[in-house]
Amino acid sequence: MKKNTSIGLVAVLLIFGYLFIPKIIKRLSEDQTITSNRSVKPGHTALDFIRLNGEPKKVPDFLMLNQDSLYISNEDYLGKVYVVEFFFSRCPSICPIMNKNMKILYDQFGDRPDFGIASFTIDPDHDTPSTLKKYAEGFVDKSSSWQFLTAKKETIHALANTGFNIFASINPAVAGGFEHQGYFALIDKNGYIRSRQDDFGNPIVYYMGIDQEDEEEQGVDQLLVDVEKLINEN
Repeated sequence: MKKNTSIGLVAVLLIFGYLFIPKIIKRLSEDQTITSNRSVKPGHTALDFIRLNGEPKKVPDFLMLNQDSLYISNEDYLGKVYVVEFFFSRCPSICPIMNKNMKILYDQFGDRPDFGIASFTIDPDHDTPSTLKKYAEGFVDKSSSWQFLTAKKETIHALANTGFNIFASINPAVAGGFEHQGYFALIDKNGYIRSRQDDFGNPIVYYMGIDQEDEEEQGVDQLLVDVEKLINEN
């Protein structure tokens, strides 16, 4: 009886080894190729264009002052893959999380000449270039790839709400006095808004800039993959 049991156990172990050990070895070898400690999935091969009336949507023209009081326009980003956000320096809620995640992208790609970040303040009355310069010191070094941008309030809010369809508004009833969506927009080298697809083949349009507890893969994890794709896109 014991002999039969031992033979059966050996058979089970052999079957397990045949079926699963190659998969385990493959998974371990794949994990070794990931340089980031973030959980990153490959996503879809192609990145969608965001379309308006059937046409790929481009970033509208803008001209704003950065943290060094220099004028920066959308044309300065041509030839670069860049990520856009709308924030404000006194934000007590989602902005610190957004910029913590944006810094992950900056640390990964910030020294590349073909990458950039554009952070538009929705509170320009407070966020002057000098205020933004002090704020930027917590995130950037001497690299010029991350621009903190300000202009007239009407101009910035129109860029958010109409240009990108990312909601931003004054609301004295909420903490900080402004409410806005915590999205990141991904822009290709030709100025078109791009995104990956969801599991149903639809464009996600924007990437979540804040962490979601119920999601294994965060928006910044997706962007680590998708920025690289667009940089390498011909």
